[in-house]
Amino acid sequence: MTSIANTLKPPYYAVIFTSLRSDDSSGYDEMAVRMAELAKMQPGFLGIESAREQIGITVSYWSDLESIKQWKMNAEHLGAQQLGRERWYRSFKTRIAKVERDYEF
Repeated sequence: MTSIANTLKPPYYAVIFTSLRSDDSSGYDEMAVRMAELAKMQPGFLGIESAREQIGITVSYWSDLESIKQWKMNAEHLGAQQLGRERWYRSFKTRIAKVERDYEF
C-alpha cells in the first residue's frame, strides 16, 4: 500500500488500527495482503493506508458505520483477527472516527 486513499467527500469513517508486532511474523505478510484484497470487495470500502516503523498504523476508510460492522464480522477477517491475537501482535488498538473534513495537496 504505497498510495494515499482516494476517499469520498466527507463525512465518511476511518478505522485506525495501531499495533505492536510480536516476534512471530510467519504468514503475516500474506494475510495482510489478503485482508486488503478482501476489504476492497466489501460494500462501503473507500480505501486503505498503512505504515510500519516501531508501531504499525493502518487506516481503512468506509462510507458508513454499518459497512465497518459488516467488515468486522466477515468470517475470513474474524479468522485473521484471531491469528493476530494468538500470533502476530503483542498489542493493538482499534479506533473508529468520523471524518468531518479533509483537504489535500
